[in-house]
Amino acid sequence: MKSGYDVVVIGGTGVDTTAYVPELPLPYADTYAVPPMIDRIGNTGSGVALGCHALGLRVRLVDLIGDDPQGRLIREHLETKGVEFGWALAPQGTRRSVLLVGPDGRRLSLFDPRAAAGERLPGELYLTAAAEARHVHVSLTDFSRHVYPDLEGLEGISISTDLHDWDGENDYHKDFAHSSDLVFLSSAALGSRREAVMRGILDGGRATTVICTAGAEGCHVLDADGLRQVPAAPLPGPVIDSNGAGDAFVSGVLYGLLTGRPLDESVLLGGIAGAHACTAPGTHEDPIDEATLLRRDQEPARLP
Repeated sequence: MKSGYDVVVIGGTGVDTTAYVPELPLPYADTYAVPPMIDRIGNTGSGVALGCHALGLRVRLVDLIGDDPQGRLIREHLETKGVEFGWALAPQGTRRSVLLVGPDGRRLSLFDPRAAAGERLPGELYLTAAAEARHVHVSLTDFSRHVYPDLEGLEGISISTDLHDWDGENDYHKDFAHSSDLVFLSSAALGSRREAVMRGILDGGRATTVICTAGAEGCHVLDADGLRQVPAAPLPGPVIDSNGAGDAFVSGVLYGLLTGRPLDESVLLGGIAGAHACTAPGTHEDPIDEATLLRRDQEPARLP
């Protein structure tokens, strides 16, 4: 067993500014009075790293961030939580999102990627760590696609990515889809093409498993054993904010797999972690811990 990290997360930090609005879609008005807006650590890589760390996995997160207030917020939050973080300067600044969250917890995200042509992640931030890791999760940031050739040369690691709401056609996502062993995505933009897109990922590259989340329907899993649906986990409370639920799901699945559980059991753990995230305000403020995850896994399923 490798002595380094359980999970190295590449890319995907940022800061979210959350506004709780009276409804979505939001009709036009000159001004809405809303509850206090709060800047919090956000974006997908942060969520996977914080979620895995809360579940007791050894984690390193690496990224490009700005030398700005948002970058300092990220560094301070990760230091407070005890998550190891390696970063290099992004002169254009730190990625940001404005999140509009409705009363039912649904969200609309306005994402500012702050991408710069030719960006690359310095090898010293991830090469040694990845070589000693059990698993690497590659976030959907443009510079992250360039780490795949380095990762393919390493023995004994598995690689995952999350394509989020990919439509199955956008070329931006294809390097990630075809270069990862475990691929997560959402059914939000797929409609009736969900199964075809999942099979295309499995047939088109290195992937052995594709997991497509579908909100309250649970998720769909495709691997060598075929396609099956896994039901959603019961919510432990009212939905407050769905931000971060997908990243929590990923962290729960990775925890299950890295602790030796079968795939379908790991997917159920992911569902519990995602359901927990929906009942907590903010994006990654309160990831589920290992004891709570395992306790809820043993609870009888709630009847509708």
